[in-house]
Amino acid sequence: MVDHNSHAPAHPAPAGQSAADATDVVVVDHLAVRAGERLLLQDVSFTARRGRVVGLIGPNGAGKSTLLAALAGDNPPAAGQVRLAGVDPYATSPKQLARTRAVMLQDVGVSFAFLVRDVVDMGRRPWAGDERAAHDDQVVAAAMHATEVAHLADRDVMTLSGGERARVALARVLAQQTPVVFLDEPTAALDIGHQEQALGLMRAMARAGATVVVVLHDLTAAASYCDDIVCLGQGGIVAQGPVAEVYTSETLSTVYGWPIEVATTTDADGTTRVHVLPARGHVSREHTAGLHAGFAPAGQ
Repeated sequence: MVDHNSHAPAHPAPAGQSAADATDVVVVDHLAVRAGERLLLQDVSFTARRGRVVGLIGPNGAGKSTLLAALAGDNPPAAGQVRLAGVDPYATSPKQLARTRAVMLQDVGVSFAFLVRDVVDMGRRPWAGDERAAHDDQVVAAAMHATEVAHLADRDVMTLSGGERARVALARVLAQQTPVVFLDEPTAALDIGHQEQALGLMRAMARAGATVVVVLHDLTAAASYCDDIVCLGQGGIVAQGPVAEVYTSETLSTVYGWPIEVATTTDADGTTRVHVLPARGHVSREHTAGLHAGFAPAGQ
């Protein structure tokens, strides 16, 4: 088995902290977010500790990406507050914010003809003038190697496939080496092999001391790779806690509006795996009413 984590650039610990510290690095306190007069999120509170991966799950429109943007400092809340390693993302300088958190968005499109190596190198810009800048070339090379984009280094990023661009975006996040990492559906454009690679790198960042908050739609992957889960629905938190507490058939079926079973298996080494099993072929007559009205197959 290939160890995709062995070449991931390390995430240094914030000053005064060791990788073993169980500090609440991300603190969200009674957060509310509006879009005009519409309340998108309300009374959202949770914490994320150092070295842990927190998964944000929930149906389409539940507010996962909205919440991630608010945490990252890109969507000012209407109420409540956010702290990232003690930093208020809405009251600090752009440089300090960029040294505190890295963000991978859902949309990894690029509008300008940058080379791949230049995009990854953008992750090092916040450290200009700092002693860490002395290692820029090494960190960028390690990030590209870890995400398997080193062979694309001199390619125009606009000529890449969606999956390749996603891996470049993840490489930039790796190169940024921040104590907090936000990932919005990082596996959406990836094939199954690169999905597992990306999620493995996410775990590697956490092992190195980063706090990772990730939006995932694949519930089984979230159960496998996340330490804690925040389940959103109808503009608020429906459930939160360790995977075993949140992942119940009743909770998931209610939140997603679809019959879902949760099963566990135990590997030979004692590892417990959680499997999410949605009901198949459950589309009702109500869903399909009128769908085929006026339709006649060709030639009939």
